[in-house]
Amino acid sequence: MDMMPVFDMIGTVAFAVLGALAGVYKKLDVFGVLILALATAVGGGIIRDVVISNTPPMAFRDSTYVLVSLAGALAAMLLRRQCERFNGAIQICDAIGLGAFAAAGANMAADSGYYNFVTVSFLAVVTAVGGGVIRDVFIQVLPGVFYKEIYATAAWAGAAVFFFLYPYVSHDAAMYSCFGVTTGLRLLSLRYHWALPVWPRN
Repeated sequence: MDMMPVFDMIGTVAFAVLGALAGVYKKLDVFGVLILALATAVGGGIIRDVVISNTPPMAFRDSTYVLVSLAGALAAMLLRRQCERFNGAIQICDAIGLGAFAAAGANMAADSGYYNFVTVSFLAVVTAVGGGVIRDVFIQVLPGVFYKEIYATAAWAGAAVFFFLYPYVSHDAAMYSCFGVTTGLRLLSLRYHWALPVWPRN
């Protein structure tokens, strides 16, 4: 059974919930919260598709992603306190989504004929973190991927594994390896509070 679509949906919901909660904390109106949730959940995929001219983007051709994102956003608004209580579970789902989106981006690069390290890495990372960056820009905060935690780095590591394994293993094996490395590294960074070093100012 192919579990990647399942992981993809888990990630979409988790990203939408995180986007909606960010909108609620910033005291946006209902429309603003929904737009922020959508941007977080599907923004990275839209950027990826536009970059490789896969237009219209998948999110516009398959309404499932938009509907799932809106459902996640509405649930987050209605159950905000419960979401805060289960923040650990949301973070786990977020890590799963990060891995699934990184694998999807890397796979899209290979399927589209752009199989080189730069393109595979870029599409994997932008698919995985692009929506979160858009969310942070919308609410005028410095994107978290630039200064804290192992997040984009985890997606990049997964993309590197995909790139080097792809010529030697099955298509699915490369994707699952990317997913496993990205998700595992993200979860380990949360568990042990790993972060990249900050360059000294002096």
